[in-house]
Amino acid sequence: MSINAKCSSATTRPARMLSATAVVATLSLSCATLLAAQEFPNKPPAAAAVKPATLPPFQEAVLSNGVRVVLVENHRNPSVAFRLAIPAGDVYDPKDKDGIARLVAGLLTKGAGKRSADDISAAIESAGGSLTAFTDADFLSVAGSVLSNAAPLAFELLGDVVSRPTFSDKEFELARTQTLSGLQLEASNPAAIATRFFTAGLYGTHPYGRSQTAKSVRAITRGDLLAFHNARVKPRGALLVVAGDINMTALRSLVEKGFAGWTGVAAAPLALPSLPNRTATEIVLVHRPGSVQSNLLVGNLALGAADTLRYSASLANRILGGDSDSRLFVVLREQKSWTYGAYSRITRLRGVGRFEANAEVRTEVTDSALVEMLSQLRKMTTEPIPANELEQAKNALVGAFPLAIETPQQLAERVATVKLYGLARDYLQTYRTRLAAEKVAQVQLAAKRIIKPSQAFIVVVGDGSKIYDKLKAIAPVKIVSVDGDPMTPSDFTPKALGTAFDFSNLVASRDSFVVVMQGRTIGTSVQSVEARSGGWTVRESTNVMNGVMAQQTALETDASLASTSLVQSASMQGQVLKTNVVFAGGRAKGSAMSASQAGPKTVSVDIEIPAGTIDSDAAQVALRLLRWQPDSKYTLNVFNSGTGTVQPMVLTVQGSETVTVPAGTFETWKIEQKSPESSAIIYITKDAARRIVKIAPVGQPIEILLAK
Repeated sequence: MSINAKCSSATTRPARMLSATAVVATLSLSCATLLAAQEFPNKPPAAAAVKPATLPPFQEAVLSNGVRVVLVENHRNPSVAFRLAIPAGDVYDPKDKDGIARLVAGLLTKGAGKRSADDISAAIESAGGSLTAFTDADFLSVAGSVLSNAAPLAFELLGDVVSRPTFSDKEFELARTQTLSGLQLEASNPAAIATRFFTAGLYGTHPYGRSQTAKSVRAITRGDLLAFHNARVKPRGALLVVAGDINMTALRSLVEKGFAGWTGVAAAPLALPSLPNRTATEIVLVHRPGSVQSNLLVGNLALGAADTLRYSASLANRILGGDSDSRLFVVLREQKSWTYGAYSRITRLRGVGRFEANAEVRTEVTDSALVEMLSQLRKMTTEPIPANELEQAKNALVGAFPLAIETPQQLAERVATVKLYGLARDYLQTYRTRLAAEKVAQVQLAAKRIIKPSQAFIVVVGDGSKIYDKLKAIAPVKIVSVDGDPMTPSDFTPKALGTAFDFSNLVASRDSFVVVMQGRTIGTSVQSVEARSGGWTVRESTNVMNGVMAQQTALETDASLASTSLVQSASMQGQVLKTNVVFAGGRAKGSAMSASQAGPKTVSVDIEIPAGTIDSDAAQVALRLLRWQPDSKYTLNVFNSGTGTVQPMVLTVQGSETVTVPAGTFETWKIEQKSPESSAIIYITKDAARRIVKIAPVGQPIEILLAK
């Protein structure tokens, strides 16, 4: 009799003269004693052999217009997912008009056939599905999913958006505006800045190294979109992968109907330039004044799409920096406490891909972190990989793979990758067994092939004045501004700027604003300029969300708007903050407080203030003193007490616009304001008063509107 059986039978014995509680206690003790006496294994059983993934067979066909179709038929769930990929990605953007492919993709679902953007959205949502279009470096794709009974609607919509988009003027202007706003937000994001310089440095003049810019996006016209679509978005060369509850006969009938009238061959392949051949380590330092951390990107060109080292390279990367238990993370975060995370990855493209390692570290440990990253990269290529590390990496990748092909959407995406990048037909089926069979020597060879620390291209985004001297001891350093302009170490110190202020416009005034979030007023702000003996007093009072954020400012200046003293008190989510700074002898001295998750943070201020510098609290006043014209561009030195730094503020006229705010309707200049840590669109009246009527901070869902 088994122990479980004995325990079970014991519970059926009569319990005369004992209470129910006593019976239960006695029986529990008896069972516990018996169970404790049983012997259990002291180690887990051996793992079973890794088996190939079991997938439905891939059915393939070619439509009458040349689209290749791959179906992974599976009737387990009543849903269908698809991805249509066309060789019309970002790499095909015409020179100086980078961003066309993305705009085309973004507009495909914003009006097609007889449906408007709202019609398309309502139709696909009513079918319990999704439909989206996007680009990567090589392909423009339209992907989606629906319940299987809505497959006819899905492929009708797919046919419309890919072959009959309307590219309406309204949707085009909206998409361009959203793109420009996104670019402004990226301009203040250190990680995005680092990526832009990294890809440009790695790929040189190759289209893989280009990025859309505000200038290139503004140059794009609706005609450019139509020309790109007519030349590149063609069926021959396109791939449609479908997974889920549908058979080939039904699928073929639906897509032939949906794609009716869509014909043609894409324009000839591009003639691509050769890639840079880097022979030594090089550092590009992107100077971002006032940064309290540095963003590091280290890497090199590596691997074609179907390289035979694909499996071993994946394992090498997993060991080095693929997750939070990998070497870079463990050393730089857990052992050194220099960063919140450090990782590496391999980006695979249709052409030559790249390897990169990244981390965001405190400014003061920038050089130490970079030296350690390079050391870990060298160690990966020169020292034998311990068997237990390789086994851990195998277990992680092999174990995670089934979760990556679980849904029809995931399966369609994976199968598309296999076909688009020319991988083996059984790649998905044998992925786990191939990984499990990799040996230390193979992974070591892959590491040497994909990781090249002696030829690394390195981008560091941070405050050059604090990190340049130590970085140049590691490798040659090229310094550029966030906008890519060449710099020298002498440029780290702000210089006096001779801005032509129109002081006749510096008069006593008082402006009231409302703070609006998504159409709802959440606060108020009042700014006044008051004349006093020998200068001016700029006062500001802001209250948002009933005191959640409140601020009172009194800034005193001389007659030229140069600061003499700043007193500020604020409350931010219950944290009381105070700032007191005195300006004298060309320096600012005092203290400033800012809010943080750990509580109020105090910054000691003692910094040289170049001639012509204005305080950030006087920036709105200064904008009224500039003579605005259609091509105006000004750079101001602005002192920010919160960081204790002087930073450049670049102001560029983007055009004219009629703006309606609570105070009325105004003809305005639309001005882009860019600083290292923030950006906004500011609207200033064209009349002599030059009043600010609207401020729209980039990346924030708020607007500040003139009320009276």
